Amino acid sequence: MTATADTFLRQLRDGITTDSAEATRALAARLAPALPPDQTLALHGDLGVGKTTFVQGLARGLGIAATITSPTFNIFTLHRGRARTLVHLDAYRLENARQIETLMLEDFLASPWCLAVEWPENIAAWLPAGTWHLALSIESASRHHIRLAPG
Repeated sequence: MTATADTFLRQLRDGITTDSAEATRALAARLAPALPPDQTLALHGDLGVGKTTFVQGLARGLGIAATITSPTFNIFTLHRGRARTLVHLDAYRLENARQIETLMLEDFLASPWCLAVEWPENIAAWLPAGTWHLALSIESASRHHIRLAPG
């Protein structure tokens, strides 16, 4: 990892405030190349904090041109990028970690991948060790805060 990436991750651990959806996308796009291979991201936050917006930026940073929307009804969507596959999981409708087994999600995690999980608290027992936890929150109508929390 480069010194620039290390500095960015330190800033993200302290928390970064964005002032628009586009700024949130740009932050996530900047994070994408700094992700280790086969990385799970747990996106924590209430409805409307920008979790799907964040995943849209990850997709951009991974070279994925597809339109990214919340996979609420499909549970997860798969997007293939130039160098990595993005799996976007919305665990809102899952009641427990055992339900994830029925999705056969592991069959879609062909290395290298990034698994971005919205509502990770619903499947906390299933999340692998080394998951990066991102806390997203709203400071005001136009300001959102994103922080990489200790794992």
